Amino acid sequence: MDSKRDKDQDAEFEKITAVLLKSRTGEFDLESILFLKLRGLGIHDLGCIGECINLERLDLSGNNVTNLAPLASLRLLSVLNLSANRISNLEPLRSCDCLQNLNVAGNIISSIESLHCLQPLRKLENIRFKDNTYNYSNPVCRNTSYRTIVLEMFPTIKVLDGERVVGRGSDLYQLCKDIDDTIKAGLYKNGQLIEHPDCKPWVEDSYWEIKRSNNAIIEEAYKQFNDVLHECRLLNNRATHVISQTERSMSLKKQPKQYAI
Repeated sequence: MDSKRDKDQDAEFEKITAVLLKSRTGEFDLESILFLKLRGLGIHDLGCIGECINLERLDLSGNNVTNLAPLASLRLLSVLNLSANRISNLEPLRSCDCLQNLNVAGNIISSIESLHCLQPLRKLENIRFKDNTYNYSNPVCRNTSYRTIVLEMFPTIKVLDGERVVGRGSDLYQLCKDIDDTIKAGLYKNGQLIEHPDCKPWVEDSYWEIKRSNNAIIEEAYKQFNDVLHECRLLNNRATHVISQTERSMSLKKQPKQYAI
């Protein structure tokens, strides 16, 4: 009996239904659902998910999804995780104007041309087609020029495959990547780096120097903050001392009186 019930439950999960969505979120109205996590349920049919028109974050990773057509109506969707499915066509995502973060690693996207549909998404900042942590990828990633082409196609993205390409930290990441590439290229011989006369430093000599602020207002603010912090510590010590004394006096009062006979 239990095995039959489990089998029926698994069959229900193969397709997204209103009952499934309401039971997972506790919402009575599909339009009220803003966040949805349907990871690893064996889903292959997205069913009525398109009725969640106010959905902002959706996790469908680890399923058997092939057709994304129902997602076309989710115009407020900003974060979408479709990793580890069987997706080859991303065309329905063209209308998801608010999409900022997209993870489609671990699918069967095979060509650069299939990515053109994502170009109109001006808010897209983070795209992942492969994930080395889970060994997820796509056939398109085998293209030797894959990274260069994708960055040209999406000049506004900040993170590609988990690697920051612009913004804070990108210079340091690129520096470390260049070092790794140099090592992998076999420029070390017998443990020694082969010197090249035309080599230049990656950064200027003053790159690593800590630059002090000349702004007197900022320095004064730091000083005032440290003074306030010091006062807070003193008050904390006093409060701790008072509390310990109070607890000690209360414990003495609670002790039963002893009489000598």
